[in-house]
Amino acid sequence: MLLTYANNFYGYGGYGRMYFDPTMIFALVGLVLTMLASAQVNSVFAKYNKVRCMSGMTGAQAAEKVLYAAGIYDVRIEHISGKLTDHYDPRSKVLRLSDSTYSSPSVAAVCVAAHECGHAIQDQKQYGPLVLRSYLVPAANFGSQLSWPIFLAGLIFTIRPLMMAGIILFSLAVIFQLVTLPVEFNASSRAMKVLEGTGILGSQELNGAGKVLRAAAMTYVAALASSLLQLLRLILLARRNDRD
Repeated sequence: MLLTYANNFYGYGGYGRMYFDPTMIFALVGLVLTMLASAQVNSVFAKYNKVRCMSGMTGAQAAEKVLYAAGIYDVRIEHISGKLTDHYDPRSKVLRLSDSTYSSPSVAAVCVAAHECGHAIQDQKQYGPLVLRSYLVPAANFGSQLSWPIFLAGLIFTIRPLMMAGIILFSLAVIFQLVTLPVEFNASSRAMKVLEGTGILGSQELNGAGKVLRAAAMTYVAALASSLLQLLRLILLARRNDRD
């Protein structure tokens, strides 16, 4: 019985034969969207990572100038390993820049650094969506880790409350991603304004900066779309289980 329900969830019929579960379309579409967005941001970053900015500033130097221009002096700038692992930690007031950003004087590196500075500016001004996202982090982590196991348990043993609990937990992660969208778009908007106002990038470089920031933002749009499709799949599977 356990194997039968598990096989039905993943699209397998009896005797090991595979059939097409219509709800898998949502998962596949979400995967394609995520892959396309990731490929786009990597392509745009690779292009403008080869373009040296006219000011010659590295990502770290640009970040320092952006922070000082915003009147922020209590945020440390640190170097971390990896590619595009850049992030701002509001709890410790640390801006962490990756290998591809910290020491690079490219347009792409300056854009990424400025974007992360945008989050530091949001933190300074207590930007509402950023504050809300910080509160949602524990619930989103809890929901993303336990939603699928709980939902599968409900599906396998036909326990509707468990299925509903799984859907609700997954919804917490979706809400987190929804709140993340204005946070990321606003950080990019702040970054562009500072880059224009400080002269870190020349007028001809700002067009490329906009492309880098827009491509990065689309990864969050794709992630949200993928999660919404997964949520719809869970709901449809639960309804189908009720009918069965």
